[in-house]
Amino acid sequence: MKALIKVQAALKAPKSQFNAFGKYKYRNQEDILEALKPLLAENGLLLTLTDEVKEICEVLFIEATATITDGKETIVVKSQAGLDINKKGMDKAQCFGSSGSYARKYALNAMFLIDDTKDSDATNDHKPKKKTKPELTPERFLKAIEAVKSGDFTKEELQTKYNLKEVQINKLNEL
Repeated sequence: MKALIKVQAALKAPKSQFNAFGKYKYRNQEDILEALKPLLAENGLLLTLTDEVKEICEVLFIEATATITDGKETIVVKSQAGLDINKKGMDKAQCFGSSGSYARKYALNAMFLIDDTKDSDATNDHKPKKKTKPELTPERFLKAIEAVKSGDFTKEELQTKYNLKEVQINKLNEL
């Protein structure tokens, strides 16, 4: 469908949401739909989204279906998202809504070729990130050595606080 190809090429759906806990930007279903609506209208396309609750081996999930048509041709894409009705902090309706929204977002991603490989939804493990120690420039290292000599700083404090290069550690051990 030529009109779908035009929409896929023109679509810009920026990551306008921010997750303060994980410190990353992401896009949600609403961001995608906001960017899509004018392109769909411009190209004479109708998009519908539907959800269906399914169960396989006692595992509940939502299957979202994105259907696009120009009145002659129709393309259908499906996506699934697990459903945990006992999710902490959410009532059942919120659990269904959250899973449905997630499944629809990924159906839209597939239909419109939205690449989420760099999206933190796929890579974020929600574990605190290790803080890396800063390195000392040669000038700052010389100042740090003076601080150790004057007793303002110990060698151990310097090694704990900064990521020292081998040459800096050797110089520090000479004191």
